Amino acid sequence: CVLSIISVCTCIHVINRNSDSSSKLLWVFTIMFLPFFGCILYLLFGDKKIPKELMVQDRQAVEDYKKYISQNKQYLDDSYGDLILQRMSLMAWNNGYFPVYQNCDTTYFPKGEDQYNAMIHELIKAKKFIFIEFFIINKSVMWDTILQILLDKVQEGVDVRLIYDDFGSLEFFEMDYCEWLNNKGIKTHVFNKIRPEIAIQMNNRDHRKIIVIDGKVGFTGGCNISDEYINTKKRFGYWKDMGLMVKGPCVETLTVSFLQIWNYQESYKTNYNDFIVSKDTFHYFENGYVLPFFDSPTDDKYVGKNMHLNMLNHAYKYVWITIPYLILDSEMISALDLAVDNGVDVRIVIPGIPDKRMVYDVTKANVDELIRKGVKVYEYTPGFIHGKVCLTDDRNALVGTVNMDFRSYYLHYECGIWMRDTDCISDIKKDFLNIFRSS
Repeated sequence: CVLSIISVCTCIHVINRNSDSSSKLLWVFTIMFLPFFGCILYLLFGDKKIPKELMVQDRQAVEDYKKYISQNKQYLDDSYGDLILQRMSLMAWNNGYFPVYQNCDTTYFPKGEDQYNAMIHELIKAKKFIFIEFFIINKSVMWDTILQILLDKVQEGVDVRLIYDDFGSLEFFEMDYCEWLNNKGIKTHVFNKIRPEIAIQMNNRDHRKIIVIDGKVGFTGGCNISDEYINTKKRFGYWKDMGLMVKGPCVETLTVSFLQIWNYQESYKTNYNDFIVSKDTFHYFENGYVLPFFDSPTDDKYVGKNMHLNMLNHAYKYVWITIPYLILDSEMISALDLAVDNGVDVRIVIPGIPDKRMVYDVTKANVDELIRKGVKVYEYTPGFIHGKVCLTDDRNALVGTVNMDFRSYYLHYECGIWMRDTDCISDIKKDFLNIFRSS
């Protein structure tokens, strides 16, 4: 009886808070299904408020970033003949000072195995520095192989730096693993360490997946460093993840993104210019535009969500999306509904085999409503699809870490790359068509 009263009071608090309906629904469901533990989980993870220390450090890092970064005005001038490029470029610049780039090489990976092989190939070639930032790093075949390369590179004099999220890697690493890595010469930070007190410190996680090599090669996408992502360990059927490798001047944004997170954990601030490669050294002539971005919970500029909304709002023929967690707020549901009403072919692919049953139940609740509105929803039959990819009209694509849920949009540090008319977009479409055939 007491637990029921506490649960009802907590649910009333959740319903009355200033938040989106999907987040409220998930928390009410959790609290009523698990009366005691649900309340504890809400105390730990349910508040959107940002810890003061994190807020101060992050905002200082953003100010440092703004002093460095600049937009190529010629690109913006060129975009005025292209409404979609113009809108996306201006939104990204006004929301976070993210430049758009030309003459970049892009490679899309339809499988985690493909991305992993490319990562190993490029890491071995590193000469100056390696930056690695991941939500989850698990002691595994994948990590053991990467770790040995990093240790070898340290011996060669390469500056190797690593950031991993404390919550994401909590069950995989010992408490002193960061110290062990630092002693081996791999400069390491653990992002937002878990503290024993009940605190919302746990709520804001580093969900980014970034590798930067010598300022010339960059990787991002859905893959963490754990064996299920490359299917050497089987979990939830076949685990499908997707990623992107970029080469050229656009790697600059990924480099600065890593250093921004690094600097507000470090007393000695790294100078961005020491790791930025001059644009004159690149000689790629691939078609299209590349726009890397990152997102932070410490401001009111929801870049990841705005990227999704802009792609939906400017689609003419189709919007195809793969996403593991579909926990939508009313604004996103309205955007999907409007796209369908505008005659756009809207398709969303979700996992056929879930990794989190409770989240999957909320996803399915959203699916029923979307189907009624005319959205085509596919379940990836072979297993769990973890990639976060959006494709529109054969011309625009987004590959990154941003899920379509409350945590990715408002609470996590995220990143991604939006592209227009790049050569790899045809490969992304081919992958989608293969997904539809097996879903």
